Amino acid sequence: MSDIKRLELGRRMSQAVIHNGTVWLAGQVGAPGESVTMQTQQILARIDKLLFDAGSDKSHILSATIWLASMDDFAEMNAVWDAWVDQTRTPARACGESRLATPDYKVEIMIVAAQKG
Repeated sequence: MSDIKRLELGRRMSQAVIHNGTVWLAGQVGAPGESVTMQTQQILARIDKLLFDAGSDKSHILSATIWLASMDDFAEMNAVWDAWVDQTRTPARACGESRLATPDYKVEIMIVAAQKG
């Protein structure tokens, strides 16, 4: 049985869990109250850091799940996502509308990635 490694372990959750070369990130959010653009930029920067710490990067993302407080923000979030994502290695992705932990959050993104080989 492989070891399970947890990054930024907390009482409620870890920010990343690594097992058998796969990295699962907890849902990431930006600063409450910021614009969709700003929250998405903050989230993607946080994802970059967590993936780096886990021995991965955005070119190794397998899937992304994105929740928006309002699908009216879909185009605004996608503008930031499209500028960030590796266009030659896009992941499987789902995006839907959901009530998030607080009304001040507009975007939450959860990632599964492979570690670099």
